[in-house]
Order: sequence, then structure tokens, then C-alpha cells
Amino acid sequence: MILVFRLLSHLPLAWLHRLGAAVGWLSWLFSPTYRRNMRRNMRLALGREGEKRTCAAAVAHAGRQSFELPKIWLRPLEEVAGRVAKVSGWELVEAARRAGGGILYLTPHLGCFEITAQYLSTQAPITVLYRPPKQPWLQTMIETGRVRAQLRIAPADLSGVRALLKALKRGEAVGMLPDQAPRRGEGRWLDFFGRPAYTMTLAARLSESGAAVLLIWAERMPGGAGYHVHVQAPAQPIEGTLEERARRINQEIERLILQCPEQYLWGYNRYKRPRGVEAPPERD
Repeated sequence: MILVFRLLSHLPLAWLHRLGAAVGWLSWLFSPTYRRNMRRNMRLALGREGEKRTCAAAVAHAGRQSFELPKIWLRPLEEVAGRVAKVSGWELVEAARRAGGGILYLTPHLGCFEITAQYLSTQAPITVLYRPPKQPWLQTMIETGRVRAQLRIAPADLSGVRALLKALKRGEAVGMLPDQAPRRGEGRWLDFFGRPAYTMTLAARLSESGAAVLLIWAERMPGGAGYHVHVQAPAQPIEGTLEERARRINQEIERLILQCPEQYLWGYNRYKRPRGVEAPPERD
């Protein structure tokens, strides 16, 4: 698989996106479970009409997300960062840096979420949270592709949390996927598009540090033209109790997804019940 990834990394991005779109449709056609989960999640968030409008593009973009990884992970950082053709909202980053206290970047499974930290690392040091995969070859790929000169990775365990806190204390940036399903004891059942989802509380805890909270995602531009990085401030302050902060972060992620629903990874099992976690409370 590593050899395949290396070979794919040499193909033009437009070719990879075409191949990815084709594989995305194959996955859709030959996996009833994937198809059912994807449609259910879209319908929950967008309604039946929204699902119909979004479905075809979302299937293709899910495949593109997988096939662009070799290009993001295995090419030189200068080349990868150069694929960011446009940045909106960078003044928010500059203002946060002037304020000090570090920056907490929240990136959902939207667009090319792998390129955001790579691009940010060309501007300043950043530490990103990741969950080590079960496959050894994939762990090798992650270590090869995600670790750059100013980009450090922190495992999703106690040592990783400490690394994130230390980075914030140094006034640096940290990043994570706040819509990633956590393990037992690391989350709470909170609404996500109107349905209970086991939601990580780490992002909410880090927001209590005084770090500036910024939302960032990279829109996939058509024809392999690169990526448009969007930086946005929360529509409402992330404040209150831990649960209130986590609930607000879910709402902010919903807002981002609705800006470009066709590029969200709807097949991700956001509503799964982790092993050992009690079911969400029944509603009246």
C-alpha cells in the first residue's frame, strides 16, 4: 500500500480527483451499508430535498478525499502548501497571534481537512491531535505525511492532551477534528443536526485555556485547481460550562457544513455508540 501511495502521489491532482470520484461511486454502488448511512446522515441534516440535491456531489467528493491523500502526505511541503490557491479570513489568524495565548483550530471532516494543518505549519508551529490507526502501514504513512518541520502530531491519549496544553502555553497553535467520535469517557451525548452524537469534550476544555478559537477548512476547487482555505470566527462565543462549550462547537460545525454540504464526509459514522458507552437518554 505504501508503494501504491507513492506512485499515486506523482499523478496530477486533477487525475487523482477523477479517479477518486470513480472509486467513490463504486463504494456507493457496492456497499449498501455505506449508502444507507450516508443518505440517512444527509437527510437528517439537509432534509429530503437537500439530500437529493447534494448526494451525487457528496459521493464523488468522498472518493476525492481518499485519493488526494498521497499528494498531501508524500509530496514536499512547499509543493503541498502551494496547492492552496486562495485564503479567506487570514486577518483573524493575525489578530489572534497579536493577542497571544495560542490558537485552537477546529477543522471538521469537510473538504480537504488534511491540508489545513500542513498549510498552517508553513506560517507558525502547530500541534495536531490524531488517533493512531490499527494498521501499521497506515501509521507509517501518517508519520511520514503529517510530521513536518513545524508540524507536530499528538496521539489521542493523555500524553497527547499534555502536548496540546504545552503548545498553547507557549502561545502556539493546536488543531483537531471536533466532529470525530471519541472513546468512552472522552465525550458526552449532545445534539448534532438534531440527533444525539457522542461528542468530544477535549475541544471545549482547550477553549477554556484562553486560546483564540478559529474554524478552518479547505474547499476543494474544481478541475484540480487546488484549495480555498476558509478561516472563520465562531458566530457565537465559545463560553459557559464544559457542556455548553461542547454544544456550541457542535453548532459551529453544523454552520460550516451547511456552507458546502457536498464536501462533507457524510459516510463518517458520526452517530456511532463507542464500546462501553451508555446509550443516549431517551427523549420525551
